[in-house]
Amino acid sequence: MAASSGEGTGVTSKIIRLADRRAFLQRSAALGGMGLLGGCATTGQAALAAPGFAAPPPLAPIKARADRIQNITVCLRPFRAAGPRIEAETVGDKLVVHNYGHGGSGWSLSWGSALMALKIALAGGEKDIAVIGSGALGLTAATLAQRAGCRVTIYAKDRLPDARSARATGVWSPDSRIALASAAGPAFASQWEDMARRSFRIHLQYLGLADRPVEWIDQYRLSDKPPGPPSPEPMDFAHYGGRVRDLTPPSEEIPTGQHPFPVPYVRRGNVPMFNIAAYGHTLLTDILLNGGRIETMEFHAPAELAALKQKVIINCTGYGARALWKDESIVPVRGQIAWLIPQEEVTYGIYYRGVGTTPRHDGMAVQNSGPDESYGYNDANEAPDRAEAEAAIATIAPLFRPRA
Repeated sequence: MAASSGEGTGVTSKIIRLADRRAFLQRSAALGGMGLLGGCATTGQAALAAPGFAAPPPLAPIKARADRIQNITVCLRPFRAAGPRIEAETVGDKLVVHNYGHGGSGWSLSWGSALMALKIALAGGEKDIAVIGSGALGLTAATLAQRAGCRVTIYAKDRLPDARSARATGVWSPDSRIALASAAGPAFASQWEDMARRSFRIHLQYLGLADRPVEWIDQYRLSDKPPGPPSPEPMDFAHYGGRVRDLTPPSEEIPTGQHPFPVPYVRRGNVPMFNIAAYGHTLLTDILLNGGRIETMEFHAPAELAALKQKVIINCTGYGARALWKDESIVPVRGQIAWLIPQEEVTYGIYYRGVGTTPRHDGMAVQNSGPDESYGYNDANEAPDRAEAEAAIATIAPLFRPRA
């Protein structure tokens, strides 16, 4: 039976959409004949096999459209100019070990930081430990305390996925807004490196699990201009990445015409990514299976800790420590993420014109990181901004449109 005119229009629209998608995929296929459309080996593919260059894998296009926004979240990173606070304080008859203030490096440094805090907490031989907070720092501290043979109770106002840690991007970034170079002190660089290396090794223990709490991804940095010296930043944030450069492969430049992006300068690197929903669920499940407990409780002043039966407390309250401990050294750094509907076929992230993407399994994260790390500094506004989200998506959308 012949199709009606309305059906014909729908078919035509579908063909046009398929043609647009095919145009991007064909650009991916140009990466040595290995695109999603398949193909045999070509001269271009042979050229990519030259020493020092590995052909990029097939790249599915990101559906960068505002109508795919499923959620917008805001996280306040707890930045301290001197670096994280990892030290003990006596409150009444309690020993409180602080472990907060990691800026944008909470998940990345969580294990190494927890090891430092736990060493202080266990110095007196106590084996009944309280942990305040159930974000990245709280869950890792509780896990390591159990591994050390302790009984652990977590007290928290919010649990994942409601804790601020759930709103983090989820990429290995151990020196993101971790300190100011002028305020951290001469010994902090070595302390940071120790935390980073210890954290990295433990993160690797979570590779290969069914829910993929940790996995490696490719990251592409795209630019319209040739690489040059970094622009001066308005703040002297400390950068220690060079001290642990051996942990991840070096990035490599992809020649123009051998990638599907409509920009001339592209570099590809490899980094661990944390699927935070799965990671947090895995950690909390293991804690409970190993006999740990979690209680919903909110503290408004340090004196309220007297109600806890435990004598040793590890304080992992993150940005909440600013109010609880009246710690004015904590400065909020606002970060907003627009969460697009997940795309399982997209396994890479990009960074272009201050906007980054992360292919999490709970959503495609699109974040406006700004031109430098001062973006969002001292901004405590946690209200989602739809206009900011749509602007970030509009910035990267042209990268995935078919070229004439």
